[in-house]
Amino acid sequence: MSEKLQKVLARAGKGSRREMETIISAGRVSINGQVAYLGDRVEGNEQIKIDGHSVSLQAKDEEICRILMYNKPEGEMCTRKDPEGRPTVFDRLPKLDSSRWIAVGRLDINTSGMLLFTTDGELANRLMHPSQRVEREYAVRVFGEVNEAMLQRLRAGVKLEDGPARFQKISYRGGEGRNHWFHVVLSEGRNREVRRLWESQEVQVSRLIRVRYGDMEMKRQLPAGGWTELSLPEVNYYRQLVNLTPEVKSKVKVDEKVMDNAKSRRIRRSVKKHQSRQQQATRRRRS
Repeated sequence: MSEKLQKVLARAGKGSRREMETIISAGRVSINGQVAYLGDRVEGNEQIKIDGHSVSLQAKDEEICRILMYNKPEGEMCTRKDPEGRPTVFDRLPKLDSSRWIAVGRLDINTSGMLLFTTDGELANRLMHPSQRVEREYAVRVFGEVNEAMLQRLRAGVKLEDGPARFQKISYRGGEGRNHWFHVVLSEGRNREVRRLWESQEVQVSRLIRVRYGDMEMKRQLPAGGWTELSLPEVNYYRQLVNLTPEVKSKVKVDEKVMDNAKSRRIRRSVKKHQSRQQQATRRRRS
């Protein structure tokens, strides 16, 4: 059975289907030495290259969908490599042999919290796509005067430069003086959308933390800069959420506790070691 080229490349860990469609359209992919075109199908025994580099194909029945939950700290870039040498969210992720981690959406450099990574490009694409209406919840600290009329406008919808936008839910979580905490919910992930919505009301966001993606919340014991791999039931929650078939295999042991104090301490030690290596590398670059 043949499959679409972009689907095979996504499964090989080269990016999401949408990203693969873009590079195919740009003429960067070849099949058996011939330039590939969008719409091409492959059997799986062809020699496929991207920018002249061979792609190691993975049979569909050998694929294991994996998902990581990462607690992104402020100051990290959502890119694989930063030209300025700043730390990225990919720096500490476990190495993969025949695929790669794909970020499910992005958080800007000043935003922290829950970020998902998966080896399945189709899953990543569906979880990000606005048509799936997957909820994202953020804890937001704002600076400025906030009144009920303003909150009603944010719920009803305001016009941004890239179209109308609104919060599906807003709940007040306390504060002092002109600093207030709110939890807000969106079902799309436009660039800096949370910040831009508040700024449309002349209110400044001073802290932004993603705390939930879908119905799954950030694990409380996961330290900033740490990651944990999701169990098979958790992986299948996200797959079924976007109408993909359930997975039957997992790299996580069945009897492994999802998160306990001992595991949290191990992750914290690992994060500190990584931060120490980063600081040493930074000092060497500056010297």
